[in-house]
Amino acid sequence: MNILEVNEVSKAFGKQVILDGVNFHVPEHSVFGFLGQNGAGKTTTMKIILGLLQADQGVVMVNGERVTYGQTKTNRYIGYLPDVPEFYGYMKPLEYLALCGEITGMKKNECKLRTEELLDLVGLEKANKKIAGFSRGMKQRLGIAQALLSEPKLLVCDEPTSALDPIGRKEILDILYKVKDKTTVMFSTHILSDVERICDNIALIHQGKIQMQGDLVTIKTNHAKEGIEIEFSKIEDLKRFQKEAKDLANVFKGKEDSPLAIELKASNMNELSKVSLQILAQNDIVPVKFMCVKPTLEDLFMEIVKE
Repeated sequence: MNILEVNEVSKAFGKQVILDGVNFHVPEHSVFGFLGQNGAGKTTTMKIILGLLQADQGVVMVNGERVTYGQTKTNRYIGYLPDVPEFYGYMKPLEYLALCGEITGMKKNECKLRTEELLDLVGLEKANKKIAGFSRGMKQRLGIAQALLSEPKLLVCDEPTSALDPIGRKEILDILYKVKDKTTVMFSTHILSDVERICDNIALIHQGKIQMQGDLVTIKTNHAKEGIEIEFSKIEDLKRFQKEAKDLANVFKGKEDSPLAIELKASNMNELSKVSLQILAQNDIVPVKFMCVKPTLEDLFMEIVKE
């Protein structure tokens, strides 16, 4: 089942088209990465999903119910973490989550148990100080706890790791991956390594359109070519290999960060490896490195945004 479906959604501000017939779906109990450069329309899409912004056309469905602008009934299924969450700085985490529970009508005993569970989940069970003294990472973790308080079916996070250091990013990603058994996670980002670390499915938006979407493993298999990186001990060996292998691969280029290395890519990895090794052996060339290179999400991303 798809917990979220976005169908033919378009949005323009004046003459500037932000979303142009956007289509994607988010399977239940998955981690879904919504990718795009800054300004690609990720936050606009999320505001439409939350019923906070009116689409010019298109339909959004959450848990089988249609999202209607200004009538946020479907938000009872959603927990939301904005890119910069705001809190009452004079409160402590327990106090703040208790207030959130009271606002949403939770019973006190239920809220207390849920709050303790969530603070333990996000690693704030011992953070008995005012929120004003929290780091950015601690605030992000508290924001996730708040978003999960009502046990939503869909957790929506807007750029949750963009301003964090590597340790803080890992902590947030670990939490998002943990909770997918109980909810579905959708987060927007332009940090590709975060997506490769925890996402099951992705959609990539560029110039207002979804350029690719689906299962991450399948996308990488279907859209990218595997390759070989060869590093030589001297420039003469590299030039000799290039001359012999000039028609070998569809993509054949030097490495910018290593002047004695080249990269070859082709659709038939076995044939590419076999012929490359034959050329090396026939020309008595012993490489410093001969390494198979798997396709990365960054390769796909760069191909799309450069078009």
